[in-house]
Amino acid sequence: MTTLKLPARGACRCGQVQIEITAPPLLTMACHCRGCQRMASSAFSLSVAVPSAGFAVVQGEPVIGGLHGPTKHFFCPHCMTWMFTRPEGLDWLVNVRTTMLDDAIGLAPFIETYTEDKLPWVTTGAVHSFAKLPSNEGEHGYEGLVKAFAARAV
Repeated sequence: MTTLKLPARGACRCGQVQIEITAPPLLTMACHCRGCQRMASSAFSLSVAVPSAGFAVVQGEPVIGGLHGPTKHFFCPHCMTWMFTRPEGLDWLVNVRTTMLDDAIGLAPFIETYTEDKLPWVTTGAVHSFAKLPSNEGEHGYEGLVKAFAARAV
């Protein structure tokens, strides 16, 4: 079961940039791609996808870091914590780094992506695993996964 008490608040490491989530999560994820490994300085990154309308920066001004292309990665300008991502072509959602939230305990990853890059000793407990990204169609496409996640979160 996935739980997130709303509104959920969070902040970067130094606290200068603060965020708030007011809508239920769409999906929780672990990404094992080399880019996430490097930006997170870890074996994988964790994120919770939320509707853009249910996400706000309530204090501070994050800056773009990481890749400077169509997908935007937002960081605290002071402590340089990677806080959230606005994926290219998906203006309706924000991927918030799960550990930015004050209470991330109930947000285990439901899916894991880029397992082809996963370090061999890593386990996440994710329900669904993908060598790269899920397709856009079918039961194991994003829409089906969001529905399955919502059903599990109740």
